[in-house]
Amino acid sequence: MKLLLLLALLGLAQALQTRVPLRRMKSLRQRLQEQGLLESYLEQHPYDLAAKYFPGIAVEPLENYMDDEYFGTISIGTPPQEFTVVFDTGSSNLWVPSVFCSSPACSNHNRFNPAESSTFLSTNDTLFIAYGTGSMTGVLGYDIVNVAGINVRNQIFGLAETEPGDFFYYTPFDGILGLAFPSIASSGATPVFDNMMMENLVDRHLFSVYLSRDSQAGSFVLFGAIDPYYTTKGISWIPLSAETYWQITMESVSVNGSPVACSSGCQAIVDTGTSLLAVPIRALQTLLSHLGASSSGEISCEAVRKLPDLIFHIHGKEFPVPPRAYVLRSNGYCALGLQGMDVPTEEGELWILGDVFIREYYVIFDRANNKVGLSRL
Repeated sequence: MKLLLLLALLGLAQALQTRVPLRRMKSLRQRLQEQGLLESYLEQHPYDLAAKYFPGIAVEPLENYMDDEYFGTISIGTPPQEFTVVFDTGSSNLWVPSVFCSSPACSNHNRFNPAESSTFLSTNDTLFIAYGTGSMTGVLGYDIVNVAGINVRNQIFGLAETEPGDFFYYTPFDGILGLAFPSIASSGATPVFDNMMMENLVDRHLFSVYLSRDSQAGSFVLFGAIDPYYTTKGISWIPLSAETYWQITMESVSVNGSPVACSSGCQAIVDTGTSLLAVPIRALQTLLSHLGASSSGEISCEAVRKLPDLIFHIHGKEFPVPPRAYVLRSNGYCALGLQGMDVPTEEGELWILGDVFIREYYVIFDRANNKVGLSRL
């Protein structure tokens, strides 16, 4: 009897935690660079990353912009229709292209057809999300969303009807699955993970993320659990400073033992949907100078081995990011994985700790206690 009970409990535990494998592809920057289209594309598509973090109407710029790399597969409807999505902790909506979309960006991506799903429920509600490179509009509907075996019933999601411009045309993923808080969801849509929690589909009200380095496989999002394999060096827990994005307070950023930025404290968002480190303009200029890079971030590949760690001081602890993490290499070209961005907040300047930072840590996003956990890899 005890053995049967133990096996039942183990089965339940496995059912309440779901691992979604993430694929890492060549970034949009690399693909355009290989085709000789990068320079002209950047001229035609000016981008303001800061737009994502301004309050007001639904604003959600495409977080990865040129360096989108990690995405996984979900399905929607009955029978299931598959889509690749970015699992984005910097936004809260789920949306995919639909058969109602005639934009070129929809033509080479999977499109949801509500007529082919017996469980789809339509609404009269519309969705508008503005991006740094354009926008998407669509309608909201309800259906079963399957995330690695977990069926989230009656999940609200966006069916894109327009995706202006050609940015999405080049991206390897179909849509976005937001993992931030309901407070920033466009049109008041309930995020996927909130429904997972409300429907008791996860054992714990948290999810964790591992992003592999270089071309290695194994990246994942784990819903409802912490994988002990990635926490052998301990977990540093950091309280959130706002329940919107996964926002925390930093004390400073130092190089070679000296504070060089955020010296009076600042805010930071841990964002899986941003590839680079987004840095306030003044801080970026200081860092470029300290690291010997050009104003555009270019740096001699030979000089990389002599670069220091960037040390992020958060909640009384040090979180280093070494040069192998913050220097991007492509075809013999080296550049710092830093991007300028100015966003005014009541708490001071804002930094975005994107994939450049996250690749160095196993990150736990704890909704039960409103904390972020970091474990050095």
